[in-house]
Amino acid sequence: TTSENISSQMQEIYETINILAGGIQTLNDDTQRLSSESIKLQSSIESLTQDIGSLKLNVQEQSSFLDGVKPNQEILQQDVASLKQKIDDLQYVSYDATLIWKIVSFNEKMMDAQSERQTSIYSPPFYSSPTGYKMRARLYLNGDGNARRTHMSLFFVLMRGPNDAILKFPFNYKVTFCLYDQTPQQRHIIDSFRPDIKSNSFQRPRSEMNIASGIPKFFPLAMIQQDGNPYVRDDTMFIKVMVDFGDMAKTLLPYALSLNPGLPMHIQQLLIKQEAERKAQQQPQTQPTQISPTNRPLTLTLPPSSETQLPQTIFNIMGTPNASSTNDRPHDVNNTNP
Repeated sequence: TTSENISSQMQEIYETINILAGGIQTLNDDTQRLSSESIKLQSSIESLTQDIGSLKLNVQEQSSFLDGVKPNQEILQQDVASLKQKIDDLQYVSYDATLIWKIVSFNEKMMDAQSERQTSIYSPPFYSSPTGYKMRARLYLNGDGNARRTHMSLFFVLMRGPNDAILKFPFNYKVTFCLYDQTPQQRHIIDSFRPDIKSNSFQRPRSEMNIASGIPKFFPLAMIQQDGNPYVRDDTMFIKVMVDFGDMAKTLLPYALSLNPGLPMHIQQLLIKQEAERKAQQQPQTQPTQISPTNRPLTLTLPPSSETQLPQTIFNIMGTPNASSTNDRPHDVNNTNP
């Protein structure tokens, strides 16, 4: 009986040992499996770490690329704007020594001038002929120099042209500016000046543009800033620039500048010639009065002519004997005057 008990206990111990041995084997298997999985996870972590590093490097490269794209984009935008300006200039190019300059967004440009973000603006270039002088106008809407904040300043700019080598310099032809009255009254503002041939402004251009020269006190700001003034309509202003190669009489300027700009130039010239002949026939045969160039300019208001039905026109009967320059400032439209 004792032997049977011992045998029974031994059998239980063997069974327990077998169970424990099986558990140990299972644990060993689990340990090996976990170890293998741990190795795989470690490898995956290392791979992911490398991928993250590569992604970080790519992000940095992309960031650097984008940082470089922004200034390039700004340069491209400037190039596009410059190209657009050149295309616009070509659309309105004139080859008959006259330019009608349409200035849109007047109020915005005036605010830019007053805040000195952009003190002056340039007209499109124009030419005296297909092979002639290249020119443009420069306008300080809030005035330039001593005329700042009191008058609009309007200047003439001689530009470097493709045929300058065979043209005559210094440039000595009279320049006339006309600010259009856009109402039926057509009280245009007209002023002229004759170049000072000693000035660098009228020598053969050696850079893109010569120093601008013209009329600093062209038109009072108090008048242009009045509500309902006839010179700015629909936020738009028109200025005509005319270079006189034929010494047109001053008395013909109101007539010439009141002609319909839509007429072909040869028709306008014919009408001006006919008007000059008519005036010559009406003029009494008397000795002409000599006007001293030292006299002060006189501003007149001309009534309409009963024969020609000319509108009233304000103009400077003596013009400006010598042009004033822009104090040799560089031609930078973003230039802020000192």
